[in-house]
Amino acid sequence: MSNTGELERVRALVEPIASDLDLDVYDVERRGATVRVTLDTRPGSDGGITLDTLSLATRLISREIDHEDPIPNRFTLEVTSPGLERHLRTPAHFQREVGKPITVRFRDPDTDPRRVDGLLVGADDTSATLRLDDDTETTFSIDAVDKARVVFEWGPAPKPGGPKKGQQKPGPEKGRQKPGRQNTTTPGGTSAPSSKPPTNKDREKQIS
Repeated sequence: MSNTGELERVRALVEPIASDLDLDVYDVERRGATVRVTLDTRPGSDGGITLDTLSLATRLISREIDHEDPIPNRFTLEVTSPGLERHLRTPAHFQREVGKPITVRFRDPDTDPRRVDGLLVGADDTSATLRLDDDTETTFSIDAVDKARVVFEWGPAPKPGGPKKGQQKPGPEKGRQKPGRQNTTTPGGTSAPSSKPPTNKDREKQIS
């Protein structure tokens, strides 16, 4: 089965769980031996995903994937949230972030300019439109994009001795250990390998 087919099966397993938790499946992608599931709050929601909700989603998704086994080979499952400067890969990503500043780099190195920054003012299933600093607009094909992300505009630094803006993100929380499984944590989310036990070679890699 192709990676696309495997990821579609993973998404089909994850979507009902995300819906029950009032979350959206923002992305499902594979990077080497890691399958990353990115969950997000519904559009228009106040605030982001809490660590408790992300930990619960990780446990539920991990259990469902262990039961259904959508990917035959050993892999690492990572469940995370997109963060403030979220990456934009699909038309749905661009459509969701209309009204926010983004930065875009195009695939073709001969594109001039290859990188553009501006306010995302429109997006459909094939293209997106940016308003640049000089108030002109440029429309580009989403398929031509190499990388794109939202640019979070940080506010001024707090005064010395004054209260810090926002809340400090809590440290990651280790999940319950199960036989044959090692739960680990990563910045932005909690990850857990699939239930297939690691080989001696895998252990050597983890130790190094």
